[in-house]
Amino acid sequence: MHYLSTRGGIAPIGFSDAVMMGLANDGGLLMPAEIPHIDAATLQTWSTLRFQELALEVMTPFIGADIPRSDLRMLIERAYAHFTHPEITPVVDVGTLKILELFHGPTAAFKDVALQFLGNLFEYLLARTGGKLNIIGATSGDTGSAAIDGVRGKAGIEIFILHPKGRVSPIQERQMTTVQDANVHNIAVHGTFDDAQNIVKALFNDLPFKAAYQLGAVNSINWARILAQTVYYFYAWGRVTGGDISRRLNFAVPTGNFGDVFAGHLARRMGLPIDRLIIATNRNDILTRFVHTGIYASGDTVHQTISPAMDIQIASNFERYLYDLYAGDATQIRALLADFQQTGRLTIDAQHHQQVQTDFAARAATDIETLAQIQATAADSGYILCPHTAVGVHAAHGQPDCVCLATAHPAKFNDAVCNAIGHEAPLPLSLQGLMEKEPRCIALPATVAAIKAHLEATLIPIAS
Repeated sequence: MHYLSTRGGIAPIGFSDAVMMGLANDGGLLMPAEIPHIDAATLQTWSTLRFQELALEVMTPFIGADIPRSDLRMLIERAYAHFTHPEITPVVDVGTLKILELFHGPTAAFKDVALQFLGNLFEYLLARTGGKLNIIGATSGDTGSAAIDGVRGKAGIEIFILHPKGRVSPIQERQMTTVQDANVHNIAVHGTFDDAQNIVKALFNDLPFKAAYQLGAVNSINWARILAQTVYYFYAWGRVTGGDISRRLNFAVPTGNFGDVFAGHLARRMGLPIDRLIIATNRNDILTRFVHTGIYASGDTVHQTISPAMDIQIASNFERYLYDLYAGDATQIRALLADFQQTGRLTIDAQHHQQVQTDFAARAATDIETLAQIQATAADSGYILCPHTAVGVHAAHGQPDCVCLATAHPAKFNDAVCNAIGHEAPLPLSLQGLMEKEPRCIALPATVAAIKAHLEATLIPIAS
């Protein structure tokens, strides 16, 4: 399997090189040259596999001979060894809805599913080459803690995580800043998540700097993140349908950066019987507006909400979907993105917009609607939703055969939960005692120059 850039500016590379490159050197995102198709008989066989065995089967076609199958199996088993549920991503019934619980990893958020794997994968690839890696990432909440947990203490890796100061939940902040491993560096930027993400992309697009400091990516711009997240769509389909190929499911997906939605789209392109992916957004509704209008236009500001991981205006993985929508036409993608860069908006034609509306439904929720959903679900079933999951459940109303992704444990957002139902959700073991620990973090301006200067002061160049 080879990988290409959505912008067409690099020669084909293998899976390992794609993982280490992160963002393509031409500024695009990496995509497989072809998407494997899984036939009905194979899907039926996969529907009975345990999660780790399924992950091995789903990932193998995208990795090819780059990693021996026995080594890949070892990486996968190690990645999920510390999840607290034996099914890793169980499906539970909540009233008439199916909830896919993705929060049983070490940091109680769906990002663990991908980042526990990616952390082990980085360590494995670096051991093969004797190299080093300096990870730089931006987080709106959960990615940072999951990435840190995935690579803390690992040889040859330093990790720098940028988060928007005051715009993540207190528990999310402490999950990142109380990690004391020497290879972990937390930076609070005076700005929004989009500011932080733009800084990260600018550093990756500075190719001499990227090479000199061997920068690596953990955000969902890294293809391995998307690949690992694809697995739980196959898993949920198998558990809900029992392998009945005639049964198509809808999935409601709370999203800000489009990575989780694109993972579902990839599963559908591989042949998984998914009808619609329901894009669930909060007040920052650029993706919902795109589905409804065919116009992708950023707003004037990023609104701060009670579902902070979705407080994003520019969805990084949207470019991957555009590339697939336009059948890999990198010239067209460059033109669309140039329009967006110049005007803050891009518009697709009617034919492609019709395909978008076939692929997706979309609905946004206000904070008031989100709180009402948490309250209603708790009253009806006793089940407590995190505010992000509540946005997804709100969007799922009226959708038949629907599975909603539960992206985080509700205790990570107990201010919102308590506001909705009058009491907090119980803390899982992984979150207990965090607020009593001493944080370690620096605050910097949300500028490329400030972050670059900090990296240069902290690191020694490891490539010329």
